[in-house]
Amino acid sequence: MRARRLAVAASVAVLAVSSLAACGRSAPDVAAYVGDMRYSVDRVAAIHDEAQTRYEESVRAAAKQSGAEPTPEQLRLKVEREDILNLLVGIDLGKRVVEEKQIQVKDQLTAEQLGQALGVPGTEYATLAAEWYDVYLALEAGLPGAEPTDDARETLYQALVDAGLAPAGWSVDEQRQNFAQAPFTQQVSAVSSALQDEVEKLDVTVNPRFRALEIPALLQTESGFRQYNLPYVEGDSAVTDVTTPDPLPSTEPTEPTEPAGPADS
Repeated sequence: MRARRLAVAASVAVLAVSSLAACGRSAPDVAAYVGDMRYSVDRVAAIHDEAQTRYEESVRAAAKQSGAEPTPEQLRLKVEREDILNLLVGIDLGKRVVEEKQIQVKDQLTAEQLGQALGVPGTEYATLAAEWYDVYLALEAGLPGAEPTDDARETLYQALVDAGLAPAGWSVDEQRQNFAQAPFTQQVSAVSSALQDEVEKLDVTVNPRFRALEIPALLQTESGFRQYNLPYVEGDSAVTDVTTPDPLPSTEPTEPTEPAGPADS
């Protein structure tokens, strides 16, 4: 992929979080704390379940027109509870940054647009997704660019590879050369740094029943929007060696795909 193919509207942020248990904030009904804000496990589940129900309705309605019977896999929303928590925490941190930096947030992606595109119209999930992308685009436009470190560049590169947006196998030098011609990497680095600073100011902690947080990314490519997730740089913050509550119901890991309507499922 040429560097110009990478110069797209990327939205990413790298966060480091600690476990609830490590900080003494271990209420089993709390999914995450961001400062004094609590996001409950029940709220995360309710948002996910609403989206799953609406997605299944959308897929069945589209299949009915062609007389086809959708498979169980086609009826499964490619969104997990962790993805919902990612949005809730990302919006919280992002809104704190735009307020502090006095950055204007514009309505660029509506809940109606995303709801129809993702097959989840009228859901809180669609509203959250639209809000997050508007906040990110505001940060991207309002923060001065910053040169990414080698570690941040490698993390971004791997996320693009996993999403099929960059070829595998670039050396560190090739990453530097190609990303130097892709100005969006500086905006990505600036957003990541701003959110990381906010994490350090606050006591961001996450329930160990959830996997490490990631921030969803939406890119405008020649074929339309593509979504991918950027994992934490400081992965050792994830909890792996503590006694955890009973896990939430889980599904197979979601593969990054282009948002599509139910007819494409």
